[in-house]
Amino acid sequence: MWFGFALAAYSVVGNDVIQTLGTFLTSNEEKHKWYTLWAFAGTIMTAVLIIGYLGVGHEFGLGGDDIAFDRLDKIDIPDQLSWYYVLPPLVLLFLTRIGIPVSTTFLILTFFSFKSLGGMINKSVMGYLIAFAAAAVIYTLITRITEKKFLKYPIDGATQNGVWTNKTFWTGAQWFSTGFLWTQWLTQDLANIYVYLGKDDMNLTKFIISLIILLSLLGYIFYSRGGKIQDIVRNKTNTADIRAATFIDLIYGIVLLVFKQNVLGLWDAKLPMSTTWVFIGLLAGREIAMAYRLDNKLEIKELKAIGLDLLKVFLGLAISVALVFIMKYLTEL
Repeated sequence: MWFGFALAAYSVVGNDVIQTLGTFLTSNEEKHKWYTLWAFAGTIMTAVLIIGYLGVGHEFGLGGDDIAFDRLDKIDIPDQLSWYYVLPPLVLLFLTRIGIPVSTTFLILTFFSFKSLGGMINKSVMGYLIAFAAAAVIYTLITRITEKKFLKYPIDGATQNGVWTNKTFWTGAQWFSTGFLWTQWLTQDLANIYVYLGKDDMNLTKFIISLIILLSLLGYIFYSRGGKIQDIVRNKTNTADIRAATFIDLIYGIVLLVFKQNVLGLWDAKLPMSTTWVFIGLLAGREIAMAYRLDNKLEIKELKAIGLDLLKVFLGLAISVALVFIMKYLTEL
């Protein structure tokens, strides 16, 4: 149980850091010490986990009243875990080390509840499409107002170009948007980690040990600057600019909030989904819109990069399904 939890914690945080904290890391890694960034993210994580443990998530608008914020309600968790339940985080650990952004939701939760796979795929595909469309529309409208100015006027703390170069303002805005996004992601994806501990037998000792493990692993991720998978964010247009990162994090957080609250009424709010697919969709829509608005054309290399990212998340889905069938075969031996 604890071995699986620790592996899942490192694998999930290590893989998904590109989604929630990737732009935060990229835009701040040259300006702040790693432990300052870790303290910020760790404080928010601690607060969210305490709220979940106390069962008062709805009172804080977090959409759930247990440690996984109700995301495990539709997942079948066995009373005892066999050895093969550590396979998903081990595979995820390997894929993360070589830079493949697979969906932790599919790779881990599918192992526990294969019957939920169809619903999770449908919800995740909608997440990709909605994030892609939202980013494409928003960046088509704002790129020449915002991103073009970001590229033209480096941020330096001065105000000769108005608010666009005011470092104090944008630093505060980016840390706020990152905190908002990090909170939304935690309430979605903590289920991928706490599935190994269950949600109905969370005593204080178990909670404190799990919190220490999560904070320690998060610290290592910041110390190593996100690892290999962080390159996906670094390779996108102008993501090292805290002003651009502010918009990315804010839009992503709002999309996750829409899905968590089932604002459109098209999915089950408690059903887990792949936040990786949402993030990849958002970056793809942003890249296409920015290329069109800044250069008035789309180049083959940009479309190839978007297609490669999408291929990687589909690869993660294929691996997830294959592992489930392998597990079923092993259990029948």
